[in-house]
Amino acid sequence: MTSPQGKRIVFTGGSGKAGRHVLPELLKRGHKILNLDLVPLPNPDGVGLNPDICTLKTDLTDSGQVFNALTTHFNFDGLNDGKPPGPPDVVIHFAAHARIMIVPDNECYKANVVSTYNVIEAASKLGVRKIIIASSETVYGVCFAEGDIEYDHFPLSEDDDVNPMDTYAISKLCGERVARGFARRFGNDIYALRIGNVVEPHEYERDFPRHVGHPETRKRNVWSYVDARDLGQICDVCIRQDGLGFQVFNATNDTITAVEPTLEFLKKTAPGTAITREMEEFEAPLSNKKIRDIGFKEEHNWRKYYSP
Repeated sequence: MTSPQGKRIVFTGGSGKAGRHVLPELLKRGHKILNLDLVPLPNPDGVGLNPDICTLKTDLTDSGQVFNALTTHFNFDGLNDGKPPGPPDVVIHFAAHARIMIVPDNECYKANVVSTYNVIEAASKLGVRKIIIASSETVYGVCFAEGDIEYDHFPLSEDDDVNPMDTYAISKLCGERVARGFARRFGNDIYALRIGNVVEPHEYERDFPRHVGHPETRKRNVWSYVDARDLGQICDVCIRQDGLGFQVFNATNDTITAVEPTLEFLKKTAPGTAITREMEEFEAPLSNKKIRDIGFKEEHNWRKYYSP
């Protein structure tokens, strides 16, 4: 079931690499947004601050701040309503330490797990019926693994067993488990997006010459990616799809970051790895079939921006 009207959305971590592109995409689709972050929201090009979205400086590891932030006005115009605001229609939680080796491992785990718990708990207890959280491709166990680890099979899907060894990915799995339990308890929709390697518009020209044709540089990302703007569309698809309970979706674009067809590339690059089903000609090894099945249609294929 889909719900087409614009929603009131509280978005955490909107000032980060992905969020600064996701939020304008959500605005274009008619949603109203409050950004919870520790730093202001820049424009997508990084120049100046975004004037269309208010940022409320919020420490998400403090549960009191989270509960308060989910029941605040989105901007000063809300004062004209003459009554305190209620909770939002949707909460999207992207805020986190974005990888290992930014802070010590224990701090990465603590902050990511506690903030995700706090956001899911507050939103659920306030009656929010749609929560979307950022998980990660790293849960598949290769991205931040020790050594050169092989994937179990291709394509990777949301039903696969996952057993990562790094603290960041483990924190993301903990978030998925919290989401699953709260969705069961409260009967709301909580969707976890296993987000692929996020590519900003300026990064195609800068980075893809170093990756396409050099498969060793993209193995840890499963030779897959997500355009930051298409990630905004993925969020919108999830906002508009109701009644699925707890779900995990791979949040990636459609195609492999290689010039050869997928099967040819994988048989040459990962000859010992099983291929478990027929794959589309240039299908990404981190499959996005599940999110496409509920309406995602990519707009920003990498071949539009870089020709090897």
